[in-house]
Amino acid sequence: MASGKENKSAEKCYVYLNGVAIGTVNDPVEFTKSVREARRNGRISGEVNIAYLSKINEIHINTDKGRPRTPYIVVENGKSKLTEELKGRLERKEIDFNYLVRNGIIEYLDAEEEENAYVAMSESEINENTTHLQVSPTAIFGLTLNTAPYPEHNNGARHLMLASYVKQAQGLYASNFNLRFDSRSYILFYPQAPLVTTVPYKAAKIETHPSGQNFVVALTTYYGYNMSDAVVINKAAVDRGLGRSMFYKTYADEERRYPGGQKDTFRIPPPTAEGYLGENAYSKLSEDGFVEPETRVDEGDVLIGKVAPPRFLEENVGATALEEKIRDDSTALKAGEWGVVDNVVISETTGSTKIVKVRIRSLRIPEKGDKFASRHGQKGVVALIVPPEDMPFTKDGIVPDLLLNPHSIPSRLTFGHLLEELAGKASALSGKQIDGTPFAKKGKERIDEYSKIVEEHGFAKYGEEVLYDGITGEPFKSEIFIGIAYYNRLYHMVSNKLQVRSRGPVQILTHQPTEGKARQGGLRFGEMERDVLVGYGASLLLKERLLDQSDKAKVLVCKECGNIGYHDYIKKVDICPICGSNNLEEVEISYAFKLLLDEIKSLHIFPKIKLKE
Repeated sequence: MASGKENKSAEKCYVYLNGVAIGTVNDPVEFTKSVREARRNGRISGEVNIAYLSKINEIHINTDKGRPRTPYIVVENGKSKLTEELKGRLERKEIDFNYLVRNGIIEYLDAEEEENAYVAMSESEINENTTHLQVSPTAIFGLTLNTAPYPEHNNGARHLMLASYVKQAQGLYASNFNLRFDSRSYILFYPQAPLVTTVPYKAAKIETHPSGQNFVVALTTYYGYNMSDAVVINKAAVDRGLGRSMFYKTYADEERRYPGGQKDTFRIPPPTAEGYLGENAYSKLSEDGFVEPETRVDEGDVLIGKVAPPRFLEENVGATALEEKIRDDSTALKAGEWGVVDNVVISETTGSTKIVKVRIRSLRIPEKGDKFASRHGQKGVVALIVPPEDMPFTKDGIVPDLLLNPHSIPSRLTFGHLLEELAGKASALSGKQIDGTPFAKKGKERIDEYSKIVEEHGFAKYGEEVLYDGITGEPFKSEIFIGIAYYNRLYHMVSNKLQVRSRGPVQILTHQPTEGKARQGGLRFGEMERDVLVGYGASLLLKERLLDQSDKAKVLVCKECGNIGYHDYIKKVDICPICGSNNLEEVEISYAFKLLLDEIKSLHIFPKIKLKE
């Protein structure tokens, strides 16, 4: 029997264009090669990618949207096509990157064509099988990861965390934020460019809209307040604007049109409207039904007054109904929110109906429970904000902005964080930004370079210093590592998540409290929480949580047949609907249990409740 390889080459090879079979070829290798040559010579678009999958003997050509593609330098006959002469012209700005792409020196490969590529990381690694050369070793990381310094010194799992924290950071997301009406946005007051930066960070011009600040960070514990991932921050720094931001939220509404010629109207609803919220709720509206800019608003205040026709077309009964029925459909500030009206715009939609948007702003000063993260996946929640006189300080009187627990470094292998602190210190002392691009230098070279700068300025070589306890004034027993790291304030803020309820709405079906902050819901006391109280033997607390504060219901139970009865208010007697007895007893049960009994009855099973004396 012939080998699989011979078999495959004897078969015709199918060609797929964007997943659709368009024909076959006899020599797949030669065909693939000719398409690539045409692309490099500019005869076909550089957007086309072709891959020959020899295992299944198929050729896939992709030209569709949404493929992530990466640039590679083309290697031919064991030599890179990016020659020294071209590099010189590139440096002199006679040519640009796009020139190299147009002339087939650099090409973009998608995920499928990368399967056919044999890529060398550097020119010294090129051999006779090499097809491409990496543009830069950092190209193995995406843009997000390339914005952080020294990722090659961190554990791989931290890269994923870092990428998500960078996306959640508050900063200056757009310079025209005051003209935009995004549904929610966060603007950091004093964003800073990082002291330790990378080439891709500068190339992508992220410095023009940064999203963090340089913190003085000391690796030390503080009376147990920064256990595990908690951090302690300096109150003086917060008062000077550290991590301070503004939160913007937009509320919008429009005058909709309904079949039958009815439409909504923006105005202050009259007291006769159905669902009228009371005079106080509309007190901040001006005559046109909209709140005025720079008005302080709290939860429940109406921002946009609107009346709508009734939900169902009811006939106006005779001539007595002089006024058409209307209902209140105003937009009010949601529960737990507060702020100042920043701006109000009135406009028209494409369907020529009036639309209004109200933007609320509120100041967010860092508080206990707010989240910060460095560019190495080291997140932390503020556990304590300490007055500066109680914070540890150096011999020069420098008080750290943030105290990070030293245990959070070795177990997570985020050595990039330590390196950044040392580099940040060197950068602050020398007055120059330091380049932390991945793979640009060996770690040993970098440490030697930074420690030399730090030492020249009269500090300990590797960044440790004697710290004095702010409370007792005594020096700590061991020297403490202190440096500067770039920290992001994330948009997980306790003020947006805080919810509290004493009494409030309940679900119609189960009579239990509603769920979620938006519906003024309670917090779920689950099975595991119940187990804790069972373990403690706190039975009265258990009853209070699961019954009294949830869905306690009083029902009448028939002593004769065990069915649930009712009270007849006309005859003023309790009646059992099954046996007709008047001998019923009031019992407190969970409404969910009553619901269960009703559901069992719907299955034609008769559950009986037996009462003891």
